Amino acid sequence: MIILKTGENATTEKKYRIIDAHCHIYPQKIAAKAVNAIGDFYGIRMAEDGTADSLVKEGAAIGVEKYVVHSTATTVHQVRAINEYIYGEMQAHPEFIGFMTLHNEMTDDAIEEEVSLALSRGMKGVKLHPDFQKFNIDDAENLYRVTAGRLPVLLHMGDRRYDFSSPERLRKMAEKYPEQIFIGAHFGGYSVWDKVECLKDLPNVYFDTSSSLFALDKDRAADLIHRFGHERYFFGTDFPMWRHDEELRRFLALPLTEEEKEDILFNNAAKLLGVE
Repeated sequence: MIILKTGENATTEKKYRIIDAHCHIYPQKIAAKAVNAIGDFYGIRMAEDGTADSLVKEGAAIGVEKYVVHSTATTVHQVRAINEYIYGEMQAHPEFIGFMTLHNEMTDDAIEEEVSLALSRGMKGVKLHPDFQKFNIDDAENLYRVTAGRLPVLLHMGDRRYDFSSPERLRKMAEKYPEQIFIGAHFGGYSVWDKVECLKDLPNVYFDTSSSLFALDKDRAADLIHRFGHERYFFGTDFPMWRHDEELRRFLALPLTEEEKEDILFNNAAKLLGVE
């Protein structure tokens, strides 16, 4: 829980409950390499080192209660090792909500095996990054057939340099698999926010605020939230890309009501993920 002044010269204080719904973590021995690779991919200097301990330390500074943690497999053979790592960190950190990873080149039997194992371990979702994994969102139907109605899928969305994760591709899958909950990261389209309108009327598509508020004008961000429905948005930092305090300040600067802020910071994700 974080206590912040509600205005520059305010005398009252505001308490917020927070779930960080988008966090990447890596084992200590590969964290530096992984973080540098991400920074190079996006041309952005990363703020943190990508380890679980750093995540907890940074999040605690703003009062984060729960963290959705994940990593992405770029090859099939990485899937089990990453899922084991995320599960191990869930055991070490009860504040972690683990999302497994999958890869579209897996066999149907292997997908079912991984999903069943994840469910038995209390994992709450799946993270896919089509740009890193190099597959189109709408070419991964073998994954959604297994996860639909069982686990939400958090997707990296959008990039002007690629078409793997375009909003139009997500729309096709959201319409075809109405029981599948999708979470479109980065307001549904990192660097292609002008294309996210096609996702507006899809009740099974949610969004997070990660890696967007540094670039989106605050009025435009608030307009998207209001037009799509604030109940469909979750607060996320995209750790280790941005600092928690910085992202929270950006979010709280949006022209939203206090109820909307409280819902996006905690209530919406808590409802979907079963957090008390």
